[in-house]
Amino acid sequence: MTMENVQKIRPKYLDLFSIRLPVPGLVSILHRISGLVLFLLLPFLLWLLDNSLHSRSSFARFQAVISAPLVKLVLLGLIWAFLHHLFAGLRHIALDLDWGVNLEAGRATAKLVLVASLVLTAVLGAMLW
Repeated sequence: MTMENVQKIRPKYLDLFSIRLPVPGLVSILHRISGLVLFLLLPFLLWLLDNSLHSRSSFARFQAVISAPLVKLVLLGLIWAFLHHLFAGLRHIALDLDWGVNLEAGRATAKLVLVASLVLTAVLGAMLW
């Protein structure tokens, strides 16, 4: 192999942190991340629900744990993950039905998903605090 062929075969280094991702791509990646977070925390959330419904004393302990600021911050993150995953999933279903598949509509719906999830997270977060 000549040196010229070796340079042609080498893969290109892509610095993923320097690539500017479009808004629909960011929404898609956040959809996957939020789904993974929700999936991984589902057993823990079900355990919390089960313990809170077990007795009055367990519900009182649950309320004491939920009143901690760090727990509220984690719950706020879970609320955002749920809302973002919900809205991005609805957007993906609409795209599967060929609604809003052109470039302008795709960007607009991606921005709408981000704004709606953040606004509703702020509203629910205000109720939580």
